[in-house]
Amino acid sequence: MPEKNIVEDAIGDLVDNFTDAVQKNKHDTVASRFNRLFGREKPIHHVLGGGRSADVLLWRNKKISASFLMGATAIWVLFEWINLQFLSLVCYGLLLGMIAQFVWCNASGFLNRSQSRVPRLVLPKDFFADVGVTIGAEVNRGLLFLQDLSCRGNLKQFLMAVFGLWVAAIIGSCCNFLTVLYIGFVGAHTMPVVYERYEDEVDGFVDSLLMKFHSHYKKIDSGFLSRIPSGKFGMKKHD
Repeated sequence: MPEKNIVEDAIGDLVDNFTDAVQKNKHDTVASRFNRLFGREKPIHHVLGGGRSADVLLWRNKKISASFLMGATAIWVLFEWINLQFLSLVCYGLLLGMIAQFVWCNASGFLNRSQSRVPRLVLPKDFFADVGVTIGAEVNRGLLFLQDLSCRGNLKQFLMAVFGLWVAAIIGSCCNFLTVLYIGFVGAHTMPVVYERYEDEVDGFVDSLLMKFHSHYKKIDSGFLSRIPSGKFGMKKHD
C-alpha cells in the first residue's frame, strides 16, 4: 500500500540521515551547511536565559548541577521506591529541624559556653505570591497557544499538537505525574549539555530530518489531507 511504503521510506531516511550527519566534517561552519536548531542565532547559553540557571543546566559548575540532579533523584526514590508519603516527609523534616535547633540551643549550656544565636528559617512574604503568578502566567500561555492552534487554521500544526497530546496521554498512563516530572528534570539537566557538546551533529541531523519530514508531508497532503474539506482551516490567520 502507498501509506505503508511512505512510512518505510521515512524510517529508512531517518536512519540514513543520522549516519550521514554524524560522519560530516566537524570543522566546517554550521551556518554554511544547515540551519541552527529551531532557527536560533544565539548561543545555547543565551537561549536558556543566561545567568545562573543556564550555568546549572549546562554544567558550568559541576558540583551545583550534580547537587540538583542528586536531590531530584533522592526525592524521586523516596516517593517512588520507598513509597514515602508527602505528609510523612514534611513531618520528618520538621522533626529533624526541631531536634537540631534544640541541640543547638542547649549545647552551649553543656559545654559551658555563651549561648549562640540559632538561625531561623523565614520564607519571604512575596514568595508564594510570586510562585502563583509565575505558574498562572505559564498556564495561560500554554492555553493560549493551544487555542491559537485550534483557531488559526494551520492543519499541519494542529495535527502535530494533537499527536503530541496523544503521546503525552500514553506516557501519563504508563507512569505517574511525579515520574514524568523527574524524567523532564533529568532531560533538562542532560540534553542541553549534550547538545552543546555535539551541536554540529545534532543541528545537521535535525535539519535533514525536517527536510525529509516536509517532503513526506507533501506526499501525504497531496494524496490524503488535501481531500479533507477545509471548513475552518480555510480561514485566514488572525493576529
